[in-house]
Formats: sequence, C-alpha cells, structure tokens
Amino acid sequence: MDFQALALEIRKLRKEQRISQSVMAQGVGISRATISALENGSLHDVGIKKIMVILDYLGCELSLREKSPWPTFEELKDAR
Repeated sequence: MDFQALALEIRKLRKEQRISQSVMAQGVGISRATISALENGSLHDVGIKKIMVILDYLGCELSLREKSPWPTFEELKDAR
C-alpha cells in the first residue's frame, strides 16, 4: 500500500463511521486542515505517529507483512 492508498483508506474508514473531519481532528489532537490535506493526498510529510494515532482513533492499526511477488486478493479486487 502506498501513501495515497493509505490516505484514501483513512478517508473511507472515517466516512464509514460517520465521523466528520472536525470531530476526528478534535479526537486525535490534529488540525482539521491537516486531516483534510492528508485525505486529499496533498500532505506527504505527515509523521508515522500521527498516522498511527488516526488509525487507532478509527479502530485500526498499521501492520507489516512480508513482500510477495503475487498480489493479494484485496489488490486484485481493487484493480477491477
């Protein structure tokens, strides 16, 4: 997953949970403008700690997996 895909996933998770950017910003201690820029892909210099705090707020976490030459089922599904 690249940074743009992560940003889109954060936006999707937030919207699925019906959380506004303002409410999430207050909940994680990051400005709404920063969250907006992150979700729109115009903020590329956000620290990993901020990403982890946002994901935690949304009930998710970052994880690592071994790189594979084969796409995952999710990657194949998204490519359709």
